[in-house]
Amino acid sequence: MNAPLHPHAAGAGVLVVTGAGSGIGRAVARELLAAGWQVALAGRRAEALEQTADGDPRALVVPTDITVPAQVEALFAAVIRTWGRVDVLFNNAGAFGPRAAVDEITVDEWNDVVAVNLTGSMLCAAAAVRAMKAQTPQGGRIINNGSVSAHAPRPSSVAYTTTKHAITGLTKSISLDGRGFGITASQIDIGNTATELTAGFTTGTVQADGSTRVEPVFDVAHAARLVRRLAELPLEVTVDSLVVTATGMPFTGRG
Repeated sequence: MNAPLHPHAAGAGVLVVTGAGSGIGRAVARELLAAGWQVALAGRRAEALEQTADGDPRALVVPTDITVPAQVEALFAAVIRTWGRVDVLFNNAGAFGPRAAVDEITVDEWNDVVAVNLTGSMLCAAAAVRAMKAQTPQGGRIINNGSVSAHAPRPSSVAYTTTKHAITGLTKSISLDGRGFGITASQIDIGNTATELTAGFTTGTVQADGSTRVEPVFDVAHAARLVRRLAELPLEVTVDSLVVTATGMPFTGRG
């Protein structure tokens, strides 16, 4: 079947952002709100979500633990109840987990990272796809926040790296399974945005050769604008993957 025209081709649509209380999620939410989108803000900390919303009437704050299936279902039910549809999901919530090699990480630590980064992303994607299949006009876009760690790991990051590699498989599966319903999926892999979570990069980060080096970072606003560009594309266009890093980041030659 031919993909339908994007329902917000003539204007802004409905976006769900997970991990919207800080970092990339907050930047993306504010970028899309400023562009006139209706944005559902999901995350564990209600106060942080309210700070992201900053009183914008187009923001819907829905405290959500994405590792809990019932809470994910409640999130999307609230969005449908409020706005009637879901045009875009930015699957952003994630956790770095402990600094540990494969022989050092505990099973509980491993499971905690998998629950947020992988299972939580799957639960949100599943709920979004169900909504996108059921709505009229049908279809939508899912943007998964991967990482340059989906391509190459940092030392002692086995849980984070493994889950981010898995996000690539999730993205491709969504894109394939959604073809007949006007649903497409993209993965954006971001390296070294300047947020509170990457503050350590400016003071020194362990490299593959064991040395510690200061790494360049870039303004998170640039990443947010790229996500907005992906969100605004018509559904007949798919960007399978996009990698954006700080210039000079030790990624292409990592190792």
